[in-house]
Amino acid sequence: MTSYILLQGLHFHARIGVGEQERVVGNEYVINLRIGYPLAKAMKSDDVADTLNYAEAFEVIREVMRRPAQLLESVAGSIVEALSAAFPMISSIDLELVKLNPPMGADCDGAGVELHLINDKTKD
Repeated sequence: MTSYILLQGLHFHARIGVGEQERVVGNEYVINLRIGYPLAKAMKSDDVADTLNYAEAFEVIREVMRRPAQLLESVAGSIVEALSAAFPMISSIDLELVKLNPPMGADCDGAGVELHLINDKTKD
């Protein structure tokens, strides 16, 4: 069985950007995550200790988003690394990080990056 924890539409105000002004004033960001995680035990036990606590995952993400950075790629990579370290049973992560209203003179919903990680360490 393949199973996932979803965190969708996480909104943050963060200071990410190549321009110094973006790192001072900040911008609005949205994160969507699909985290591969073994859920079979939690499905039977109904115990949060047997699953990935998404509130704890959110706190890991929030800590990363609090740090100023230049590139979305760097922030997305830091989120994946932090989640993988905090929850070693993660088998995969699909992460989408989008900057709303990017300062590029275009009328668009956002600009962002998408990462897909497979954690080979969780495979037998």
